[in-house]
Amino acid sequence: MKRLGSETVFRGRVFDVARRRFRRSDGSEVEREVVEHPGSVAIVAHDEELVHLVRQPREAIEDPECLEIPAGTLDVEGESELDCAARELREEADLEAHDWRLMHVLFPSPGYVAERIAIYEATGLSAGPGRADEDGRIAVVSLPMAEIERVLPEIHDAKTWVGLALLRDGR
Repeated sequence: MKRLGSETVFRGRVFDVARRRFRRSDGSEVEREVVEHPGSVAIVAHDEELVHLVRQPREAIEDPECLEIPAGTLDVEGESELDCAARELREEADLEAHDWRLMHVLFPSPGYVAERIAIYEATGLSAGPGRADEDGRIAVVSLPMAEIERVLPEIHDAKTWVGLALLRDGR
């Protein structure tokens, strides 16, 4: 398909919304509203015994204690996905990782959201310099690896579900 044009109809702090026109391979043209997002990273941080998650309020889904893997938006100019992942792991879970591996890339809702989420595996963990969560809304949850299967039905966040399922399946 070929993009014919794009007009920003909303500018926000985290994302914009654009109205885009496309020509498909059969010659037909369509117009779509697309949420433009800079992309994000998510981190499956674990050692032999524990996987480290965070519990935090998520107002969009009205969940005061959403259980997730550490994650964040690519919102620092020039920062790579891997550097963003390392920063977010430090800020949210106060952990440093020696070894990093890209596990998977997903698009949470490709029908209208252009967000790319890179899920990284982080191992070789050590304590970080201190948490950056100054308002105390993020709690670190260290879950025994043996409990991943039990907790999956309680996970509502897509990137977390995918990351933990990949870990569980050894991928």
